[in-house]
Amino acid sequence: MPQTTLAAAVRAAAERLSAAGVPDPLVDAELLAGHVRGLSRGEVQAAIVRGDELDDADASALDALVDRRAAREPLQHLTGVAPFRHLELAVGPGVFVPRPETEIVAQLAIDALAADASASPVAVDLCTGSGAIALAMASEVPHARVFAVELSPDAHAWAARNTAAADNLTLVLGDLADTLVELDGAASVVISNPPYVPDDAIPRDPEVRLHDPALALYGGADGLDVVRVLSTRALRLLRQGGLLVIEHGELQGAQIRELLERDGWRAPTTHRDLTQRDRATTALRP
Repeated sequence: MPQTTLAAAVRAAAERLSAAGVPDPLVDAELLAGHVRGLSRGEVQAAIVRGDELDDADASALDALVDRRAAREPLQHLTGVAPFRHLELAVGPGVFVPRPETEIVAQLAIDALAADASASPVAVDLCTGSGAIALAMASEVPHARVFAVELSPDAHAWAARNTAAADNLTLVLGDLADTLVELDGAASVVISNPPYVPDDAIPRDPEVRLHDPALALYGGADGLDVVRVLSTRALRLLRQGGLLVIEHGELQGAQIRELLERDGWRAPTTHRDLTQRDRATTALRP
């Protein structure tokens, strides 16, 4: 029985994913084929050009993964990894999958941390999830001391796995409202990607709606319950002139600026992501 070419298998997988409404079917098909074969996406593309074949075991494994992806199980749950900046993070059920737009949010904190005059500036990542932002700060500003807080035991377990090798990063299981009090007044940067989806705003994408943990998504009636706590907690954590960075939904910038102004923050400013949507708001501690 003749073997299937990798090109034919990837093409068929992409067609199935497209029919299921998956947003980037060819990309996902190539990444799933790479996962099965132990190849990068570029290596898969090269193998397709060469005319490589797929044996029965690999074809069957790819078929099973495509079935799950067509049912809108997140790609990152199938491969077990999510890219974030220069990192490759372990992810799976129980933890929020980091998004590309958060890479831009992290840059705001990394720039401020790198520019800090202190020999060992302190950064705090609240609601760290997989540890993506905290690990990016710790690895890109290696002279910084980074602290990360996560409330969910499930997400904390993923973060612990991802940050285990970072000597300058401390991970804490706890509530952002009352954790790390020993750092009050010492932090140069506080950053958070908190839950900010309003309780009645059900996400459109089934990958988010069905698979991201509710604790990481929903933030009360207006989506800002955690942001309110974050504002008052960060005022205590930051030193004078320290920077607060909050990721949020594209329609929440004005509300968050008003909230921060009421709490006494200086210069609340909303920043757009690469799609020109409002994505983060920064403010300075007075």
